[in-house]
Amino acid sequence: MRIALVTGSAGLIGSEAVAFFADKFDLVVGIDNNMRQYFFGTDASTEWNQNRLQDSYKNYVHRPADIREVSQLEPIFREFGTDIKLIVHTAAQPSHDWAAREPFTDFTVNANGTLNMLEMTRQHCSDAVFIFTSTNKVYGDNPNFLPLIETETRWEIDESHPYFKDGIDEFMSIDHTKHSLFGASKVAADILVQEYGRYFGMKTGVFRGGCLTGPNHSGAQLHGFLSYLMKCAITGTQYTVFGYKGKQVRDNIHSWDLVNMFWHFYQNPRVGEVYNAGGGRHANCSMLEAIALCEEISGNKMNYTYSETNRIGDHIWYISNLNKFKEHYPDWTWQYDLKQTMTQIHDSMVARLRQLA
Repeated sequence: MRIALVTGSAGLIGSEAVAFFADKFDLVVGIDNNMRQYFFGTDASTEWNQNRLQDSYKNYVHRPADIREVSQLEPIFREFGTDIKLIVHTAAQPSHDWAAREPFTDFTVNANGTLNMLEMTRQHCSDAVFIFTSTNKVYGDNPNFLPLIETETRWEIDESHPYFKDGIDEFMSIDHTKHSLFGASKVAADILVQEYGRYFGMKTGVFRGGCLTGPNHSGAQLHGFLSYLMKCAITGTQYTVFGYKGKQVRDNIHSWDLVNMFWHFYQNPRVGEVYNAGGGRHANCSMLEAIALCEEISGNKMNYTYSETNRIGDHIWYISNLNKFKEHYPDWTWQYDLKQTMTQIHDSMVARLRQLA
């Protein structure tokens, strides 16, 4: 039997991974205890997504385990053992604002939880491919010291800079920078995944995501900005833009495109590899541009305010360079552009809100 194990299986990337791999593996085992509701409140609960997966995929098995507890993970790994061929570890505390409220919780979920998953893999299914969803926040605020230029709707990097054409590559330093506590806990996890590859020879891959998005995101004010922004556009809820004149730039990758990267890696895995993973120059926007697109797609004028206080460690301009991954896996490319993704988010959210009405 060939099994794929997915942590954070009811979240955005986890649920996309379940759907993607359901017809490629005999069994998909999901681990998710809905801590997103604890982090961000009832509106961010992933219970609806868990129920959807269980209804939609007959070969999906759910386990409500806490990745911080080896005592809860070990029985799962013992049960499925060496039949586990792929592990997609997406479970995380994902907000740098929230991390400062409960640093112990943030670190134990992101760092200790990842260590637990790696060690269980090493002990029970060491030949499995281990994929970790890291973050561009491992670079801290180093991107903010690039030569940036203000334009009408966005900050942009100077055309003479090597990063202008394709974005920031994996050689940007993760040192001498302010990460936020969330960024620091993800750095610890990122390095652990690399080290288990390089030290133990395990097939581990680190994917440093830009903004990960898609129609199955349970967006909240502190995390999932495109999903939450569209929700505000639909419902009329007031949205707050924090700092940088609303011109801060993010690249955005559809959850399907990211999981497709995982699939390519799984088929030809490497040891302790690191990749930037985002929308690149293919799909990116500033806050102001995202608001305009939400208004265009929803047909509603957005209700938003502006705060001069930017979030600590927030990026002013970040676009991922995916050239390394595309060189290693030349058959991969993006399937979704920004407008397609945001239209999907809109249509999915409208349908979900109607069900709740």
